[in-house]
Amino acid sequence: MSRVRERRRLAIPLDDPEAVDAERVGGKAGTLARLRQAGLPVPDGICLTADAYRLQLDAAGVSGPAESVGRASEEHEARKLALEVRLGFLRAPLAAAVADMLDAAHARMTETLGRVLAVRSSGLREDAPNASFAGQFDTFLGNASHADLVTAVRACWACLWSARALRYMQSHDVDPARTAMAVLVQRMVEARAAGGALSRTAAGGVVVTGTWGLGSALAQGEVVPDSWVLAPDGSLESTAPGRKDQRVVTTPAGGARPEAVAPELVHAPCLSPDEVVTLGRLVSQIESLLGAPVEVEWAKDESGFQILQARPLHVEPPRTRDDVWLRHPGLRGQPAGVGWATGRACVVIHEHDLEHVQVGDVLVTQVAGPALTAVLPRVVGVVAELGGSTSHLAALARERGIPAVLGVGDATRRIPAGAVVAVDGVTGVVRWVH
Repeated sequence: MSRVRERRRLAIPLDDPEAVDAERVGGKAGTLARLRQAGLPVPDGICLTADAYRLQLDAAGVSGPAESVGRASEEHEARKLALEVRLGFLRAPLAAAVADMLDAAHARMTETLGRVLAVRSSGLREDAPNASFAGQFDTFLGNASHADLVTAVRACWACLWSARALRYMQSHDVDPARTAMAVLVQRMVEARAAGGALSRTAAGGVVVTGTWGLGSALAQGEVVPDSWVLAPDGSLESTAPGRKDQRVVTTPAGGARPEAVAPELVHAPCLSPDEVVTLGRLVSQIESLLGAPVEVEWAKDESGFQILQARPLHVEPPRTRDDVWLRHPGLRGQPAGVGWATGRACVVIHEHDLEHVQVGDVLVTQVAGPALTAVLPRVVGVVAELGGSTSHLAALARERGIPAVLGVGDATRRIPAGAVVAVDGVTGVVRWVH
């Protein structure tokens, strides 16, 4: 095979017709290629294919340990083997063809798109209807040099073998040795605001959420985003300002960092009503193109809205609630969009207290971060003071059919530990019996 053809196999531009093949570039990149080729605003980029991952897996000499992880009889042995695979991706010399491909990708991207790049994991099983992998893999923003690009790509390959990802794959009967990690390298969107959207609610409208700066603070459940609801006819139905006291921005030297938001912007909407309506139309267009409800990640820079991800969205109709709950105290927040359940309130303030969560509990906590993923199989509902309808935790709750209400102010102070709690994940209401 010639060097040119070899590069072609390992890296595919988003505009190439072959880039829509999720078996080569992963679900995230494949969907974005489809949207971009349909004329929607998706940042230009290059997909580093699953073949590049597999070639480097062999070059690092860790194909054997990778095959053995799923067959390990003891958990500690599986962890040891997975660590060997991760270290192989992070430390072993690059295969010659992979190194050449990364050189060419960096030259092409920085010459035509600018100095700063975003490097995003795109697993082959990611964004499937029943396995979103939301928040399980890594994204690296603000990569300013060739060395940054190489380091970020290595880390994306390695994150398939993290303890968090392996736990998720085990719960979804996915053998890590039977899948692969593609990587998407894109132009960095220097976002003034970013967020998510749900193309369909139980009432048939669209939900948009947003925060200042890059979207990672929203995705990780570190702020309460602004929230807007659009009616089925596309008109703006309601607005709920969030609590956005921090934002994530890129740095001149590369990378991204959090910074405090000016006090006057904490509760100020990050989008105008006209911008929300425009974004709502774009989200509905994506749903129409993909043929099913979708959850979308977006960013807005000086050029307008950019679409960063679109994955399947499960939508449930509201259910009839027992009238007894209407006579008890209630709090409102942003709903994850599925289910209604009751259980004992387990109030968790610190991450190490997650070990106290029991099967059948309703988890009541502050930050809706990735650490909660480990206890989702045990709980019947989630209430969090931070986060919103499009955070990673909300997506994982929808995937499991767990009702969740996020952005519920003072939940850990107002809801007594041990109280019987009802969580309505469709309307965003939480009630409890004292």
